[in-house]
Amino acid sequence: MGEEVKMAETATAAASTRTPHFVLVHGIGGGAWCWYKIRTLMESSGYTVSCLDLTGAGIDPTDPNTVLTMDDYNKPLLDFLSTLPDDKQVILVGHSAGGLCVTQASGKFPGKIGVAVYVAATMLKHGLETDQDLKDGAPDLSGFGDVNDLTFGLGPDKPPTSAIIKQEFQRNIIYHMSPLEDSTLAAMLVKPGPLTALLTAKFPKEDDEGVESVRRVFIKTAQDRVVKPEQQDAMIARWAPVEVFTLDSDHSPFFSAPFLLCGLLVKVAASCG
Repeated sequence: MGEEVKMAETATAAASTRTPHFVLVHGIGGGAWCWYKIRTLMESSGYTVSCLDLTGAGIDPTDPNTVLTMDDYNKPLLDFLSTLPDDKQVILVGHSAGGLCVTQASGKFPGKIGVAVYVAATMLKHGLETDQDLKDGAPDLSGFGDVNDLTFGLGPDKPPTSAIIKQEFQRNIIYHMSPLEDSTLAAMLVKPGPLTALLTAKFPKEDDEGVESVRRVFIKTAQDRVVKPEQQDAMIARWAPVEVFTLDSDHSPFFSAPFLLCGLLVKVAASCG
């Protein structure tokens, strides 16, 4: 009887090892809460899902104006990956500015990432290193007018340390195809994001080998008003992923197209098997 129990435990452990584990990373101003629909759908289908709050985001109490480097901002993800067993791999999913977090993590922990998925995300091998990187990978909302609330945590003569889109503009820019209740929820939960940390995110070329060894997938959002379709196309052309999918959604497909986004993530997981 004892041997049977041991065999059952071994089989359960093996099944757990084989079950795809998704790690979902939010964009600037967001938090783990952004993924509530996707997490529900995926866990109901038997997948393991971890949703992280980056430093100063979600329920993390850190003042985003004190988060001045990418290392500080991305510490929760890097710490999470560092604690994974060496033989464990995850499917790492980043939304919007979360793509910078995914790329940095790929350079530091390439062996622990089975595939990196960029959802309307900044996908630049070396981060925001050049003016072209900023043009391709950073949102330009100037066409909407004065929509950002900026905080100058280092003083009025220094660059802004955090930013948030003013509440009255959020739905039109970020969630225009999403259910009203989701954009209402988001308006209650979105926080200022650490602008300094993101705009100074640059990744060393010595990490290139690790970054290049990680399989990348890009999910385009065709009606995006934040990371515009032409920006997504430019990043894809510059650093081609192995596969590109397109959703007819706004910048927040986890709200506006959750079933379709979930289906694509499941498809990615199946291709990893």
